[in-house]
Amino acid sequence: MAESLFIGGGGENYAVAEELLLKYGNRHGLIAGATGTGKTITMQIMAEEFSRAGVPVFLTDVKGDVGGMAVAGTPRDSFQRRADQIGLGPLSYEAMPVTFWDLFGQMGHPVRTTIADMGPLLLSRVLELTEAQEGVINVAFRLSDEEGWPILDLDDLRAMLGFLGENQREMSEKYGNVTTASIGAIQRRLLVLENQGAANFFGEPALAISDLIRTSSEGRGQVNILHAARLMETPRLYATFMLWLMSELFEELPEVGDAEKPKMVFFFDEAHLLFDGAPKALVDKVEQVARLIRSKGVGIYFITQDPDDVPEDVLGQLGNRVQHALRAFTARDQQALRRAAQTYRPNPRFDTEAAIREVGVGEAVTSFLEAKGVPGIVERTLIRPPASAMGPCDEGTRRQVIAASPMGRKYDTPVDRDSAHEMLARRAGKAAEEAGRAEEQADEGFTRARRYSPNSSRSRRVNEEAPTSRSSSRSSSSRSSRSDSVTEAFTKSMARSIGTRAGSAIVRGVLGSLFRGR
Repeated sequence: MAESLFIGGGGENYAVAEELLLKYGNRHGLIAGATGTGKTITMQIMAEEFSRAGVPVFLTDVKGDVGGMAVAGTPRDSFQRRADQIGLGPLSYEAMPVTFWDLFGQMGHPVRTTIADMGPLLLSRVLELTEAQEGVINVAFRLSDEEGWPILDLDDLRAMLGFLGENQREMSEKYGNVTTASIGAIQRRLLVLENQGAANFFGEPALAISDLIRTSSEGRGQVNILHAARLMETPRLYATFMLWLMSELFEELPEVGDAEKPKMVFFFDEAHLLFDGAPKALVDKVEQVARLIRSKGVGIYFITQDPDDVPEDVLGQLGNRVQHALRAFTARDQQALRRAAQTYRPNPRFDTEAAIREVGVGEAVTSFLEAKGVPGIVERTLIRPPASAMGPCDEGTRRQVIAASPMGRKYDTPVDRDSAHEMLARRAGKAAEEAGRAEEQADEGFTRARRYSPNSSRSRRVNEEAPTSRSSSRSSSSRSSRSDSVTEAFTKSMARSIGTRAGSAIVRGVLGSLFRGR
């Protein structure tokens, strides 16, 4: 097994191989540079190299231009000349073992998880909930566990929140204060998330992490490509997905210590879309996961235009760096360029700041971790050519790859099993049936009561035979009429209020008291 990945040629006349040590592939990395300088191709050749070494790869295809990895590249004279210049030798062109994924299920196999798998803490971070609102979410999850009402999708969570609202007093007495305001705020946050496409993300069958960490029959790591062109328009959903995926990996994978190679490597393109406007709690969570997941053998590589796009606390953990050209036309750009140059271990042969400004397309300033994890001296490097096709693959090829994948049989058809939404709907239906029966009983009891009321025909005959005055008869009739109207109003009012088992019990008790004497 190779111990390093050949990235390109550096040193004098690019005669020295610039390599990333495989055992430090989980130390995270950064690929930065202005638009059109070659960041995507660098991501592609690094993904190819990891795959050849048997390391599964997951990358986000933001612009739809890395699908060509499923197809062998086209031989080019310029590629071979570069390969000769950097000491790579004869090029071989080949397709990578690719699996296409898509949160919306259109350009790849659907990616789903359940609300229960995400958990109350991560969900609260994504929704930016206050402490009180997070408490309500925890109550919903606790009730779900106690009653056996699974929370799988957004409908289930809404049903649980609705139940909390309808039984607010009992829930508050049992779990602490559950307010209508908090429930309403959570519902509105869920609506925002749903409008960004989360209804497709939450559900079953949920993605099994083991299906991402696969190798081909030739021992090559599976290259999982997430179609993210539409996903980039919904940054909150993108952040939700990224945090869930890394959190799942952290929870499921065992500690590996200093392994010979990573368990898996992630490439997140256009990383600035993840961090722009992100709340501090979300950034803190990304930093925490990035710091801890390294011990599970998972490497994360951020691809962005400017290193400043990545928060400083996260940037400090990125040991393997490929810096393509940065443009410095304004004072702010010049400051950013200066800061980027200062993060590298200097090379006495050239000025790092000038080199970052001058490197051409397909060329970069690189620094990879050396023995004992020490950052290497910065070098100007010619990036090696890719073996697979550059750019997007055609629609026919994509469909063939999707159809041939075993993941289709497992994930393409959604499953809507019995969960909180259905269970609470049946509960409400049963309560409605009981309410209907109780109302019928109330109407029957009311009818029987009227037969023996002072206004009935039998009572009138008795009153006519009795030697009472006209005024006394009118008074008695008036009192009976008022009594009858009060009884009728009370009975019907109670009948309408029996939406729950408790209401039904109350009505049955009251009606029993009214007619027990008869």
